[in-house]
Amino acid sequence: MNATRIINAPSLANCSFMDMGQQVEELVQGGAHWFHVDIMDGHYVPNLCFPVRIVGELKQKYPAIDIDVHLMVTDPMSYLPLLKQNKADWVSFHVDSTNFTRRTLVSIRELGMKAGVVINPSQSISVIEPFIRFLDYVVLMTVEPGYAGQKFMVDSLPRVTELDRLRKKHDVNFLISIDGGVDYPNAIECARRGAEVYVTGIYTVFQQEDGITAACRRFEKTLSDVLKTQIGDSTIAQS
Repeated sequence: MNATRIINAPSLANCSFMDMGQQVEELVQGGAHWFHVDIMDGHYVPNLCFPVRIVGELKQKYPAIDIDVHLMVTDPMSYLPLLKQNKADWVSFHVDSTNFTRRTLVSIRELGMKAGVVINPSQSISVIEPFIRFLDYVVLMTVEPGYAGQKFMVDSLPRVTELDRLRKKHDVNFLISIDGGVDYPNAIECARRGAEVYVTGIYTVFQQEDGITAACRRFEKTLSDVLKTQIGDSTIAQS
């Protein structure tokens, strides 16, 4: 196991739109340092979620929070200037959404943002090898993209191991992000296999009996405790 960071990235798609401002504040009070923002165009996936301007509004109110934008769109390149204008920090897009993956990754980096790709459940992990040195992170979908609240696909676990082995093989340091149905048993197993970023939702952070703030703290502590038993206190960094 090689995970040395724990990054809780709550997916804001799980917020109640009527109470979103309050719930975002509760995430901050719970120690969340990333917000995961899904942007969908209704074409790449049959759903819509969030305008780009929410990124700018979040950064204005919470400048210290990293905004992780997941583009589920058919033309990711066209979104990049507006994401830069709205101060996005991390931007990922689906490998099969463009014929110009490397160019898009380079463009994201040139605009001063961190660049990543998203791998769907039906895609091979090795698809990233041609552009692996241009990646700051890789988002592994553990559900089919497009809708919140799905169950974690347990057959994704060996894929986390494969992704970790691939970055060792190429001696690169991209982060591994797990997106979809993250719950405690599978998050713990993903941590043991090398994942660092967890896009959390209704199984860990939202809709919990003790509330969002306490649930955030409990999630990070649980994973920290697991890692401490494996690799020691000095190598764990909550981010």
